[in-house]
Amino acid sequence: MDSVLLEFSMFPTDVGESKSEYVSKVIDFIDKSGVKYKLTPMSTIIETGSMQEALELVAQASEVLGEHSNRIYSCIKIDYRKNSDNRMGGKIASVENKLNREVKK
Repeated sequence: MDSVLLEFSMFPTDVGESKSEYVSKVIDFIDKSGVKYKLTPMSTIIETGSMQEALELVAQASEVLGEHSNRIYSCIKIDYRKNSDNRMGGKIASVENKLNREVKK
């Protein structure tokens, strides 16, 4: 199985100063999709088995926000690796192993 780690931030630009109301709609969508994800203060990271699946999820998230906004800002970073899985947890475990301790998560 291949692994695609996709980190993205996405929010409407034509609503007020706070974006959490809209970000929560995207997170609810991702959570219900069943895709492995991690929410951070600045972005969300998902892990899928293919580039197509990752990009489709981002496109669908954009549609979720499109119901509430006429302008959406998105920033995406992708790390693709063949014949690998569980990299979201594995990359952190690798660093912890080298440090010989757990790190803050």
